[in-house]
Amino acid sequence: MHNLGDLNLVNLGIGEICFKDSPLPVSKDIGSHDFPIVGKTINNFLPNNREHRVCVNKKKMKNLVATAQTKQRDAGATRKSDIRGKIFELAWKLKRDGRSEETVKSYVSRLNWLTKRGAQLMDPEDVKKVIACAKGGVSHKRNISLGYKCFAAFMGIQYEQPNYKPERKIPFIPLESEIDALIAGCGPKTATLLQLLKDTGMRIGEAAKLRWTDLDVEHHVVNVNAPGKGSNARSLKTSRQLVALLNKLPKKNQYVFGGVHPRSSSVTFSRQRRKLAAKLENPRLMQIHFHTLRHWKATMEYQKTKNILYVKQLLGHKSIENTLLYTQLVNFESNEYHPAVAKTVDEAKNLIEAGFEYVCHHNDVMLFRKRK
Repeated sequence: MHNLGDLNLVNLGIGEICFKDSPLPVSKDIGSHDFPIVGKTINNFLPNNREHRVCVNKKKMKNLVATAQTKQRDAGATRKSDIRGKIFELAWKLKRDGRSEETVKSYVSRLNWLTKRGAQLMDPEDVKKVIACAKGGVSHKRNISLGYKCFAAFMGIQYEQPNYKPERKIPFIPLESEIDALIAGCGPKTATLLQLLKDTGMRIGEAAKLRWTDLDVEHHVVNVNAPGKGSNARSLKTSRQLVALLNKLPKKNQYVFGGVHPRSSSVTFSRQRRKLAAKLENPRLMQIHFHTLRHWKATMEYQKTKNILYVKQLLGHKSIENTLLYTQLVNFESNEYHPAVAKTVDEAKNLIEAGFEYVCHHNDVMLFRKRK
């Protein structure tokens, strides 16, 4: 109830205002918006009734409500625009600080994820609430929280990061025969990509940035000149099979795989993998991802050489602690092997390049084996 002189004003809804204890007739403009008020008797049959109903110009009232709603929307849009601007400024700061493009994109992606779900980035408690209600696992929540932690530090906001600690599981290590089945069943481009990851243990992001000038076909060497996640550049040996597959790829541009984003390659591979798993009736194939081949390569090389420093160099790690996460001490004693025999040096050389390991000499021949 608002006082207007000696009148008590009660708002009864849009277009209706009631005056109490008001003499008849009432006709005057009131309010800051000059709404014309016209007095009407509520019940003319009651002589002692002194209450009157008055009609407000509904058109002006509707315009007032629409104007208020527009101002509210504009204010919300301005706040969203300000937040987007701050995210953009953070991205440029990270870029100037020497962060990789993948890192910058990941932070921006996590902050955009929060804003799309209505999180108020200037309110850390509201952000915590949105993250806690996320449907993803602990790793997903931890990544989102790390992204916001970077934004909070940039904005000078005090943010106590929630304790999201995902349990590290032993990665799935497939059989080599299962990897080869995928390579044989996928399309030419995907098969070449899988063979490259199997031979070298590269990250999918590193493979996507591989240029034709990074290949030394004559010596079967691939140079990783665009290492990911702050890793070291390195030269990696490849198989003849990979060289043959690479020679069949069309050279559309400077990139070996056409500059396609890794996410697009992953979608294509997932579709082909699902068909092969059903065709071969082997559900284990569904557990093989691009990064699985990096784990597989590190595990196999460590089992073969027992040299953790060599594996560290192979993967491009700067810290040996990261390498230890990739080398799973799996017992392969019960696994079966493919035997092979070489009578000449050239035959032995071809077997070694194909991944066979030398066992011994017998009756003037060299025996080799390769884990199935």
